[in-house]
Amino acid sequence: MAKIKDSSKLVFAGRIFSVRRHSGLEPGGVQTTREIVHHPGAAVMLPLFSDGRVLLIRQFRLAAGRRLWELPAGTLDKGETAFQTARRELVEETGYTSKSWRKLLEFFPSPGFINEKMTLFLARDICPGKARPEEDERIRTRAFSMAELLRMIETKKIIDAKTLVGLLYFERWRKRAR
Repeated sequence: MAKIKDSSKLVFAGRIFSVRRHSGLEPGGVQTTREIVHHPGAAVMLPLFSDGRVLLIRQFRLAAGRRLWELPAGTLDKGETAFQTARRELVEETGYTSKSWRKLLEFFPSPGFINEKMTLFLARDICPGKARPEEDERIRTRAFSMAELLRMIETKKIIDAKTLVGLLYFERWRKRAR
């Protein structure tokens, strides 16, 4: 991440993220003041069955005001790598474990105001187990074919950014790998 000459003030500190007001000089000499959400980052998992189906979760998202179909994901705990988070969160949210992992992509979902970096992992050879969701999570799981998922994107049944990025990137990656 490029550094700017910067001074910052803590505006809010929460359980998962904080907000700081940054004032400084950007590259090129532009003076700016921005509120930035500081987030530890997240891992996103694309759990792939041997028959090519992908496991999604469905849960209520308060900020969106509705239930969304999503790839499983979770916030990095302090001291945790994105891969460690991916392994932990896949079990917690779905009960599945994976014997084969591959890092596919890193991306910033909304860099205009949040520094969160998401890392997408492909989880193959997945095996079912018992999910361990957090106390306030109500998660449903379901496997979909890639054709179903692409139709769900086209019909706006999948509108979560990390899921759109993950599925569309994976589809392109899969076609190139053939």
